[in-house]
Amino acid sequence: MKLAIVGKGGVGKTTLAAALARRSAESGRSVVAVDADPDGNLASALGVSDDRLPEPIAQMRDLILERTDARDEGAGLMFKLNPKVDDLPARFCVDASGVSLLVLGTVELGGKGCMCPEGAVLKALMQHLLLRVEDDVILDMEAGLEHMGRASARGVDAMIVVVEPGMRSVQTARRIGRLAAHIGIGRIFVAANKLRDRHEQELLDRALGGQEMIGVLPYSQALARADLEGRPTTVNDQALVEAVGRIGEALERKLSA
Repeated sequence: MKLAIVGKGGVGKTTLAAALARRSAESGRSVVAVDADPDGNLASALGVSDDRLPEPIAQMRDLILERTDARDEGAGLMFKLNPKVDDLPARFCVDASGVSLLVLGTVELGGKGCMCPEGAVLKALMQHLLLRVEDDVILDMEAGLEHMGRASARGVDAMIVVVEPGMRSVQTARRIGRLAAHIGIGRIFVAANKLRDRHEQELLDRALGGQEMIGVLPYSQALARADLEGRPTTVNDQALVEAVGRIGEALERKLSA
């Protein structure tokens, strides 16, 4: 499975991405979890300590210059748009209890946009992971809609939009759904997070306007406390574990049909 997890900031994208990645690993599948969020904390969610935190690919300046044949020459910079990247996952992934974690990072220098050596490497690496790697790949995307404009998740089997009880996250989900369809992502599902009762689910169902809900994650006090204390998302909450399992099973059924 190649999945992109998206949504408004704070809705629980990283929690779901980490849970699905962990589920794949525990079932014996090879899985690469990709932190593609500039403000990412997927490593923390997967239990990777700070001393093992991998350097983001986007910050590996020497590597980027080597792979793109670029030079720090300012205006008129020339570089390869299709750099070699197939060896990078094996070199820079960090093991997180069976999950291979890769941190992409982001282009940080003002005015560069995505047409720069860093952007070329990140785009090529993303496409390699989605189109040529046989492992499960789960992308924890940046919050909001910026990545949709760059079409950086093109090639995924499905996009999962995470929402929470609240119309702002629903509005973001609607816009993501429209933009995803425009760039050719055919399977778009919604996962509702932090739900406390059936009434909240019914309200979200109506507000989503026909978008397919793939599953529901209940509000978890244990998970909220783990987040507050900076601990991994491996909490002892049976209802949450079962809900993640149901989402994984539903995705496997739909993507194998």
